[in-house]
Amino acid sequence: MNIEKQRLKEDREWKKHWKKWGPYLTERQWGTVREDYSPNGAAWDNVTHDEARSKAYRWGEEGIGGISDYKQKLCVAWAFWNGKDPMIKERLFGLTGPQGNHGEDVKELYYYLDSTPTHSYMKMLYKYPQNEFPYKQLIEENRKRTKNDPEFELMDTGVFDEDAYFDIYIEYAKNDIEDIAAFATIHNRGKEDAEIWVIPTIWFRKNWFTGHEPFMPKLSKLDTNKIKAYSPKSGNFFFSFDGDPELKFCDNETNRERLYHIPNEKKYLKDAINDYVVHKYIHHLNPSDYGTKAAAIYKLTIPSGEKKVVKFRMMHYHQEDAACSCEDILKERIKEADEYYGEIQARVKNDDLRNIQRQAFAGMMWGKQFYYYNVDRWLEGDPGRYSPPKERKKGRNHDWRHLHNYDIISMPDKWEYPWYAAWDLAFHCVPIARIDPDFAKDQLVLLLNDWYMHPNGQIPAYEWNFSDVNPPVHAYAVQRVYQIDKKDNNGIGDQEFLERCFHKLMINFTWWVNQKDSEGKNIFEGGFLGLDNISLIDRSHAHHYSGKLEQADATSWMAMFSLNMLRISLDLCEFNKSYQYTAIKFLEHFLYIAGAMNNIAGESISLWNDEENFFFDVFHLPGKEPKVMKVKSIVGIIPLFAVESIRLDMFDSLPDFKKRMEFFLKEKPKLASLVSSWIKPGFEKRRLFSLLRGHRMKSILNKMLDPNEFLSEYGIRSLSKFHEKKPYSLKINGDTYTIKYTPGESDSLMFGGNSNWRGPIWFPINHLIIESLRKFYYYYGNEFSIEYPTGSGNFLTMDLIAKELSFRCIKIFMKDENGKRPVYGKNKKMQEDPHFKDHILFYEYFHGDNGDGLGASHQTGWTGLVAEMIHKYYKNIDEPKEDAESIFRIY
Repeated sequence: MNIEKQRLKEDREWKKHWKKWGPYLTERQWGTVREDYSPNGAAWDNVTHDEARSKAYRWGEEGIGGISDYKQKLCVAWAFWNGKDPMIKERLFGLTGPQGNHGEDVKELYYYLDSTPTHSYMKMLYKYPQNEFPYKQLIEENRKRTKNDPEFELMDTGVFDEDAYFDIYIEYAKNDIEDIAAFATIHNRGKEDAEIWVIPTIWFRKNWFTGHEPFMPKLSKLDTNKIKAYSPKSGNFFFSFDGDPELKFCDNETNRERLYHIPNEKKYLKDAINDYVVHKYIHHLNPSDYGTKAAAIYKLTIPSGEKKVVKFRMMHYHQEDAACSCEDILKERIKEADEYYGEIQARVKNDDLRNIQRQAFAGMMWGKQFYYYNVDRWLEGDPGRYSPPKERKKGRNHDWRHLHNYDIISMPDKWEYPWYAAWDLAFHCVPIARIDPDFAKDQLVLLLNDWYMHPNGQIPAYEWNFSDVNPPVHAYAVQRVYQIDKKDNNGIGDQEFLERCFHKLMINFTWWVNQKDSEGKNIFEGGFLGLDNISLIDRSHAHHYSGKLEQADATSWMAMFSLNMLRISLDLCEFNKSYQYTAIKFLEHFLYIAGAMNNIAGESISLWNDEENFFFDVFHLPGKEPKVMKVKSIVGIIPLFAVESIRLDMFDSLPDFKKRMEFFLKEKPKLASLVSSWIKPGFEKRRLFSLLRGHRMKSILNKMLDPNEFLSEYGIRSLSKFHEKKPYSLKINGDTYTIKYTPGESDSLMFGGNSNWRGPIWFPINHLIIESLRKFYYYYGNEFSIEYPTGSGNFLTMDLIAKELSFRCIKIFMKDENGKRPVYGKNKKMQEDPHFKDHILFYEYFHGDNGDGLGASHQTGWTGLVAEMIHKYYKNIDEPKEDAESIFRIY
């Protein structure tokens, strides 16, 4: 057992809390729902980037490359100033939803490069221009652009053209759970000597006014290079800084005069350090050298092409020259991190893929965030403080008063999405389980807790609207993480985790049945289901169009949910045979859904269309014939996900389940015939449960593998390319709605226009396609194949198709034969510059034709699934080759 695994074991067994400190600061607290106290719910406008330096937050803290304890009592982060900006750089800049021509968008360049699961070692890179940061240009240029124009990015401003920038590598190395060495290594990439102010900053999250702290915490100066941090609950921390910085103090309090034009209650305010560095306002700082916020200010001149290091050490006890031993700690932690990932990546022989996978893991580890949101307190206000506007009591999330979140949570993107999303998080947990199964399991349990899940059984979606509906993929993630953990634990499954999740998922399943199948037809609604603008109309508000939408994807997700619960029931039978009766329940539900998809309410209306050989949504208007919405989208491929392949010997040990299954074969043959044959045992004596049989399966796969429809060089598109030349239109109540293949940024205003499911490639959907194909292969083996291309005589098994799709998704990030990565498109600097080309950004989604990265640029959450794809990519190869391109080229 390597040292990092020992730390994980100690943390799991509560011997040492190695995860007590980590990257738990968000990158954007401003513009979030939690900090919004406006009457109209305009979160983006209530606290802006410009106001953030003067605003003491209520619910969390932000910073660049920051860390905190797991309750975010004490925070540490880095700030910088190039001597030209109007403010110090202590938070990342980006455009709000209304400012961006494609919605919110961070306008900075930074990369997560490494992190162990316990955060014993962490590394990130921030690129800071030496000339004035182009805040105004970024805002004004994006304001001019339309939905049909690309986003105007930081690199487009020209600030990096002459290499006049600093590469700032931020690193942390733990000597013990609360003994941490911190480093900022600043490289001057420019052609001239350059000045930079480096400002490591320490502060307490403001919670003393709520009564959570019996006394106000305090930071105070001990020596010319030492700061003491004290709070009644945390005790003493000592920060020892290398060299001779200026130590300055103020309080983490709001500058009311600057923000609201009313007198300040306090004297030394949150923005005082900024005002001192930029404007030399010494009187804003506390002359007695204490407060709740402090900074060590280094002014450096770095020659061209050289570097300088700023370092400090945080400890629970005072030690002279504590910063001097930092390098030894750092070297040892880097060595241990390499050993840890060396074992995980033992089969990955390609250096480029090792780099991509490790950075994907790093992004998921850096993506952890302390998330605090007590909805009841948010609605009512804090005792003794000003009350929130009365409008909010009937506004956003007013029916989620039970929700009280106070945890470390895996975030989709800590700038663009600094709040958890239910289906994003489920996907995060699959690759995370490869490096930290305990954290993955904890995350899945978290959303099922009583203080998260609604009493009616709904899982909260995200803070903008907890009542929105995400696809029910939580059960899939629970079962997948359970299997990964079981295999890594010598075949011993975590029964407590599986049972705990299963019981709460039963409640969630019942919510779906009661709320999204209100007519009891086993055909489900669900709204946008995380697919935003994939439909002609806003599916979350079908009633606005005076109709009702029967959704092929919602219904298929529920069929998948049923099979996931069936599989979990069978897994639990290993510990308790009584779970075979819940397996019976979910088998029957799956079959009834299959029947309903083919004959809605006995009205001979099917979600399957025999003319197109594809699944479509059906729109019902009162008194009119139902309208089949013939949009060829990923909605029609999602039925593929409802599949489970189960070994025959499992049935033999469960006589009641087997008896009930045989009853259905005999008494309901039509229902049984709708799903894949389970009479004939398949490969390795397996049974198959699936919505798709031979003809329908081949029809969907033929479309999916057609380059003129769904198949891109970089994965499966979310909308068929068929609609590029033949957009689909439908008239509803006199209005015509049209959908067209749009492979890049969205040109639609639906859902704010910052997300596009009308052509781009999305990793979660591709991941589930690949997983489903593998399940089919487990049953069919080499007996079932698809001719590709049609008429070629070349037949592909499900396994080969899965491998090829994996390769295409991975290829987005890989260097091609010219050393170019598709993710960076025509960006010459990112493709060729040695200080850019090997750093990876994991975008939200990717151009459907060329693989260019689009949307949020640090969505390592679900795009981090590439780490799992790389793992599986090599796992299935007996003798991995050095050249990844040569492993799978099917045609």
